[in-house]
Amino acid sequence: MAKHTIPVTIHNPEPPAPPPSPGLLPAADLAAEVERLKEQLREERERTVRALADFKNFRRRQEIEGTKLAASGKREVLLPLLEIVDDIERSLGSAADSGEPLAEGVKLIHRKILALLEAQDIRPMETKGKMFTPEFHEAVALKHDKRHRPGTIIDEVRKGYLWKGELLRAAQVRVAE
Repeated sequence: MAKHTIPVTIHNPEPPAPPPSPGLLPAADLAAEVERLKEQLREERERTVRALADFKNFRRRQEIEGTKLAASGKREVLLPLLEIVDDIERSLGSAADSGEPLAEGVKLIHRKILALLEAQDIRPMETKGKMFTPEFHEAVALKHDKRHRPGTIIDEVRKGYLWKGELLRAAQVRVAE
């Protein structure tokens, strides 16, 4: 018996797909991953912008708080200084125009203190002849006075002061009834 060999050709149209490498995604999953990463990046940017805005607001609040704290500290120094000004003015009132060297020295000190206060934008309030307002005036006495309308300030017992346009110390006044 003779042996025949039949040639056999095996036709394989596509080579087998290589197994996926670890970490690589199919194309459909790759597009979804890109979208997920874009969303994550957008969220991170939003968080960063919010954090920067929060920090900017925090810094602004700290500046405002620091300014208020500094003003409060100044106020604690200024109010007793105004009492000293009151004392100097009373002593000058009793010395009148004596012309004594001591009185002249006190007048000079008084002018210097007033200049210092003015440099800090502290100004005395004009009260005499004005209408009484409780926001700026403290009534220490009511007086019958037919020359003035009721509620008009007749006399000033203690000067009031404004600091940068805001009340530093209320004026103590006598008011017409």
